Amino acid sequence: MALPRGMWSCHDDAMSAQANSAQESSTHEIWLAGIDGCPSGWIVALARADLSAVRVRLVPRFIDVAAAPEAPAVITIDIPIGLPERAGYGGRAAENAVRPLLGARQSSVFSVPSRAAIAAQEYREACRIALATSEPPRKVSKQLFMLAPKIREVDAALRADAALSQRVFEVHPELAFWRLNGEQALGEPKKVKGRPHEPGLALRRQLLIKAGMPAEIVESSPPKGAGPDDLIDALACVAIAQRIHAGEAQSFPESPERDACGLAMAIWA
Repeated sequence: MALPRGMWSCHDDAMSAQANSAQESSTHEIWLAGIDGCPSGWIVALARADLSAVRVRLVPRFIDVAAAPEAPAVITIDIPIGLPERAGYGGRAAENAVRPLLGARQSSVFSVPSRAAIAAQEYREACRIALATSEPPRKVSKQLFMLAPKIREVDAALRADAALSQRVFEVHPELAFWRLNGEQALGEPKKVKGRPHEPGLALRRQLLIKAGMPAEIVESSPPKGAGPDDLIDALACVAIAQRIHAGEAQSFPESPERDACGLAMAIWA
C-alpha cells in the first residue's frame, strides 16, 4: 500500500540511504582537471568531483592530462578552443559575450583570430593573415601570438580525438572568478606591470576556499616552473569543471557556433 505523502517506511529510508551512498561513492571516484599554461608547459589541478582530494602537477604536453592515471571525466582549459575561418569584431562570439561581465578585467580576454593566422609561425606573417581574414581588419595581439603554439597543440589533439573533444571545455580564469564571486567582476588584478599583485591573489584564494577548495592547496607554493597566478588559475579552471560535471555551468554564448572542424566556440563558467 502506498504511503501518504510526508510519510516513509524503514525500507524506503534504507533504499534512499543506499542510493545516496552509491552516489557519493561514484562522485568520490570521478576526477576532474583544470589546466593553465605556464612557462614549463601546463599546470594541472586534478580534483575529485566532491573536492575531497586535489592534486597539482606540471606536465609538458596537454595530451598528458587526458592520459593521466586519474582519467579526468571533465577537462577545462584556459586556451581558445574552436578557431574561426574569419574573425569578426572583437574576435569570436565567445569573447564578445564575456567581456562586458568582467569590468576592468576584460582586457584579459584576447581576440581570437582566424585558424590560418594561428597557424603562422612568425608574428609578422600572423598579422598579415589576420588582417586578410578579419572584419574589420585586425592584427594579432602579441600576447595571443605567444599562446599560439599552445593553441595549436590543443587544437590538434582535439581534432584528432573526437571522444576527447567531448570532455574538454574552454574556460577563462577571470570569468571563473566572476562566477565564484556571485557574478561580480573582481576589482583587483592578479598582476601589476607583470609582477604578482598580492591583494588580487589573496582575493582569488579566498574565493577558491569559499568554493570548497582545500586551503592547504590554495595557499601552497606553485610547482617549480609555474607562478602563483598559474596555480590559482588552474584551480579556478577545475572549479568550473566541477560545475560542468554537476550540470550547473553556462556557456558563453548560450548557443555556440562550431568551427570548420566541428569544435564548439564557447567559454564556460
